[in-house]
Amino acid sequence: MRYFIYSLVIFLLCGCSQVSPNKQVRPDELSFPPLEFSFPTVSQQQLTNGMKLYLKEDHELPLVELTLLVEGGSIYDPLDKAGLSQFFAKTLSTGGTEDLSPQMLETELEAMAAILTVSSSSYGYEINLSLNQQDLKRGIEILADLLQRPRFDPQRMELVRTQMLEAIHRKNDDPGAIAGRLLGRAVYPGHPFGTEPTAEIVSGFSRDDLLALHQHYFQLPNFWLAVSGDVQQTELVSLLEQEFEQKQVTEKLNLELPLLPPAPAGKILLADKEIPQTTVLMGHPGISKDNPDVSALRVTNYILGGGGFNSRMMREIRSDRGLAYSVYSYFQVGRQLPGLFIVGSETKCQSTVEVVTLLRQLIRQIRNEPVSAAELELAQKSLINSFVFAFADSHSVVNRKVRLDYYDYPEDYLETYRQRIAAVTIADVQRVARQYLHPDALQIVLVGNSQLYIDEIKTLGLPVENVDLQSTQ
Repeated sequence: MRYFIYSLVIFLLCGCSQVSPNKQVRPDELSFPPLEFSFPTVSQQQLTNGMKLYLKEDHELPLVELTLLVEGGSIYDPLDKAGLSQFFAKTLSTGGTEDLSPQMLETELEAMAAILTVSSSSYGYEINLSLNQQDLKRGIEILADLLQRPRFDPQRMELVRTQMLEAIHRKNDDPGAIAGRLLGRAVYPGHPFGTEPTAEIVSGFSRDDLLALHQHYFQLPNFWLAVSGDVQQTELVSLLEQEFEQKQVTEKLNLELPLLPPAPAGKILLADKEIPQTTVLMGHPGISKDNPDVSALRVTNYILGGGGFNSRMMREIRSDRGLAYSVYSYFQVGRQLPGLFIVGSETKCQSTVEVVTLLRQLIRQIRNEPVSAAELELAQKSLINSFVFAFADSHSVVNRKVRLDYYDYPEDYLETYRQRIAAVTIADVQRVARQYLHPDALQIVLVGNSQLYIDEIKTLGLPVENVDLQSTQ
């Protein structure tokens, strides 16, 4: 019997080999048709009350998601009221409405299993509401009440103040947060981008400050609403126009951006902290979305430090030398004002200067030597193929569309994105690297035990400043 089974197995294996005589194709030899992409249709209209509505109906699940953008943001906070937008957003989300106390608001949202969040950013305020379709009418009633008639409950306001003060007192606990704060201050001295709230400033925030901010920015013509899910457009428009009352604009919206300071000369900032590794963060002024070289810089940065294990920085510093677990670079493409070009890493204190030296060398290399055709092709394919993941669901589609219009991107920005990436040449990469990457102008922040590299740091040839973290509370 055992001999029979053995013979049968041999027969089947031989038979299978005759059935598939063709050589198997390797994965890297497969060919596929070009990726076709067309942006999904998003309905757009301006309501009679002034709101701008973007809608993507999706009836697969009985859920509705809303994201509201309101023009304003921390870029417009006076320097002596730094952090006011953050204080406002946190208090708005928890402070109740004229008709609902904070406790009543929380109870009703919890009963509907609805999620409501409010946040602030440099260029606006964002309100998100997620709920079941059957609760849409009540959800919009609550949203309209909150945004038009906020209570700013004094007890909740004091709770938010306490939370912000505690965060300020603990701001020197995290090395990454320290480095980010010091880098912003070094690149943008005397500007909202480089100014953080202090305990004295936060202690002085008043309810009148919140009311004044609300009156100035929360006007219906400044509302951009993205909605997706199980909702009919006619029903939604009717609800929005019924609940959001059109009022006469009482104050002209001031959106005059503060001018950026001149780019400072390169230097090294040492923040001493008794930890076993150094957080390295360096940067200088970068670009805004209106820069014609954005696409070329995306490709360039992918090759330099933005491509993960495919980037030169990761390969040289982690894979080949084992000096760091994380190393990266990226451009903060400013929506209105230019953002930062940033390089970062963490390494043991003894290798701090070696890592900084290598990072600057790699920046010089991509400026001075053309990249290879293989590097360019890999960067382009990776950026193009990952593009579709920005549209994973209906709300990401409508959210992306409203943000493009909110920040005044070109009408065909998404449709032409892949073509712009594919058009970048080797010469383009070297040209933009020379124009926008400045290794000698970097503000280099080092947070760690500087006594282990204080003498060696002088070999970098840049001025060195010591930062007293205790004096920055």
